[in-house]
Amino acid sequence: MTMLEKILAKKQIEVEELVNKGMTFDSAKQPVPFKSKIAASTHVQIISEIKRASPSKGDIKTKINHVQQAKQYEANGAAAISVLTDTTFFKGSIQDLQAVSDAVQIPVLCKDFIIHPIQIDRAKAAGASIILLIVAALSKQQLYELYHYATEKELEVICEVHQLEELEDLLALDPAIIGINNRNLKTFEVDLRTTTHLAARIKNRNTLIISESGLQTRADAILARDAGAEVLLIGETLMRSDNLSKTFNHLKIAKQRSAKHAR
Repeated sequence: MTMLEKILAKKQIEVEELVNKGMTFDSAKQPVPFKSKIAASTHVQIISEIKRASPSKGDIKTKINHVQQAKQYEANGAAAISVLTDTTFFKGSIQDLQAVSDAVQIPVLCKDFIIHPIQIDRAKAAGASIILLIVAALSKQQLYELYHYATEKELEVICEVHQLEELEDLLALDPAIIGINNRNLKTFEVDLRTTTHLAARIKNRNTLIISESGLQTRADAILARDAGAEVLLIGETLMRSDNLSKTFNHLKIAKQRSAKHAR
């Protein structure tokens, strides 16, 4: 089994437990707008991630105060905060998401392997404004059904791809936001050129492109920007930073109009 297959097998068990318990989730909190604010910005924006551990890197910073970290992200200009809610492989929790959402005013992304509507309900109830749908983890029918379910709940959706075949399946859906993961979820190898290769295939100028994974330096940020990305999703680099203000400033680059028009 690949790591993705292992994660999805465990996720299926978790979902069955939620369904069998007959759990329902309600949320009175209105989602915070994300994409509309990105369009008005003059700089490439950053989704900053709370990431304690991962299958590829092992423990990153397990003792982190997630609320304090989130507040620092917000103070340093993060456009949104991504919270890993998977416990088994990433040492996160839905409680982390709830606590972060309660502590900040910017949008919060539920970063998980979503395969069922009940996970979307739970994410929204915990305060998520954005969810992630990983194309490699879903059939085309699942992808479409979950995408529409989430948007009907007034959540924004990042549809994540890594390979051209996944992107071609996704383009028929014409999602508002596409995340290009530079990390192969089957091998966990990272290649930043993935953003360059796939972004060139996205012709709709209204589609917001996010480059995800492996972004560490200003040169990496510029590469993603020049490919057409207007947002960077950064986890490990920020989690390991001893000076978040310095790291944010290092990664802060202006948008390049020509990059979007080149698509």
